[in-house]
Amino acid sequence: MKNRLRVLRAEAGLSQGELAGLLGVSRQTINAVETDKYDPSLPLAMRLSKIFGVPIDAIFLDDWTPPELPHG
Repeated sequence: MKNRLRVLRAEAGLSQGELAGLLGVSRQTINAVETDKYDPSLPLAMRLSKIFGVPIDAIFLDDWTPPELPHG
């Protein structure tokens, strides 16, 4: 899933290690999320949202389009 985590982290002046420490995860986890190799759990996404003060959908960009529901 595409995301803006690297941009938000840089704007906040945080290193990957510093953000990882705030969240209680490894620096490798932050790197994997930033490089789209790992989709975070909902609790982790919610913590990121709180840290940066933005809604989850302002961090994670989903280009999935739902199919049309059948009529009738």
